[in-house]
Amino acid sequence: MSVLAAVMVPHPPIILPEIGHGEEKKIQKTTDAYRDAMQFLASFHPDTVVITSPHTVMYRDYFHISPGRSARGDFRQFRAPEVKLFTFYDQEFVATLSELAKDADIPAGTLGERDPALDHGTMIPLRFFNEFADFDYHTVRIGLSGLALSKHYALGKLIQKTADMLDRRVCLIASGDLSHKLKKDGPYGLDPAGPVYDDRIMRTMGSGNFSELFDYDDNFCSDAAECGHRSFVIMAGALCGYQVEAKQFSHEDTFGVGYGVCTYEVKKTNEGVDALKAWRSRQSAKISEQRAKEDAYVHLARVTVEQFIRGNGMHRATPEELSDPAMSASRAGVFVSIHEDGNLRGCIGTIRPAERNIASEIIHNAISAATRDPRFDTIREDELDKLEYSVDVLSPTERISSPAELDVKNYGVIVSKNGLRGLLLPNLDGVDTVEKQLRIAKQKAGIDPDDPDVELQRFRVVRHY
Repeated sequence: MSVLAAVMVPHPPIILPEIGHGEEKKIQKTTDAYRDAMQFLASFHPDTVVITSPHTVMYRDYFHISPGRSARGDFRQFRAPEVKLFTFYDQEFVATLSELAKDADIPAGTLGERDPALDHGTMIPLRFFNEFADFDYHTVRIGLSGLALSKHYALGKLIQKTADMLDRRVCLIASGDLSHKLKKDGPYGLDPAGPVYDDRIMRTMGSGNFSELFDYDDNFCSDAAECGHRSFVIMAGALCGYQVEAKQFSHEDTFGVGYGVCTYEVKKTNEGVDALKAWRSRQSAKISEQRAKEDAYVHLARVTVEQFIRGNGMHRATPEELSDPAMSASRAGVFVSIHEDGNLRGCIGTIRPAERNIASEIIHNAISAATRDPRFDTIREDELDKLEYSVDVLSPTERISSPAELDVKNYGVIVSKNGLRGLLLPNLDGVDTVEKQLRIAKQKAGIDPDDPDVELQRFRVVRHY
């Protein structure tokens, strides 16, 4: 057997009567949909239920799979310690999945569990599932990570492979709320990205068009304050290659947080699409089109990185590449940004010119962005065809006396205090207010985001794509 079905469900503690104390009736539509979804899942009588949760152990660069024979948990943090849940783990499944991940160079396994207790992102779905599970089953609990979406999808494919190898009847639960910023009076407030994310993700998940999951920009997801996107991507990987019947049951935002319920039934195996391959095909066509149109600045950054990463040393700009006279005749600060799969892969720049001309500035900063950004590993040769570049040429900075002199679309900002300095470029996705721009710049500098007593400078940029 293999993966038979999956569900996408939220995990609001208030949905439990012992915690909601009547408030749960305000999301009755979600409760009814939850029961329908779990009755659907239980009808497959799975041997193993794999659940991905944003609230179990989570690392930036590692997928944690809960070890051991069993685990228990309760809702004491929500003032309901009497509500408890216990589950047996599928130890053979965990061991096999961990070994397959090791062979595939995916950082996943059972190391580093700080707290073995079940989290609410796991317990709430299992509480509903147990209403209909009149049979024995085991669970596998997997945490999300800060790794790229492609890695989450690859882990999902290994879940499918493990199920095949062990001849298990497997169902998946992708536990995750949607946006947490849907209403001004909600616990997290309102961000314009919130309602947009919920509308978009429900169309994606309700249609089962999983390749769209990779089109969601990191900044957009962060602004929306979603928590389930990576859960959904792992589930999509586990359903890779299957023909799947998707059904949307409900979507509510009563408390300012999005709750969506969808189900997925495998109809035929090995006849569906690989969502990541489909997305990569679209992305490859997009990158090819961009490279056909790239200007001299972006072209120079790209060929510099490609030559250096392939071991051919520092690029020397040719006369043809210096088609814009300003590149060789002018000096300016330059930032080179590199993206892969829609995610930042490296960004290094200079506020003021450090080289003899703009071309040299681009060459040196492109190599630094590819190899010396402390947030990322050095770019590998097998990544080169997937990369997108942009080059920002900065105007001289000017000191300003008030945030009122800023404009997020037209001006970048530098904040300084006591030797600390943070810079943010203008016209960035998700940075739509001066307040947000300043807050991020202060955080980058290590300055208290609420400290108003900072020195401000602004600058313009000419952005080349």
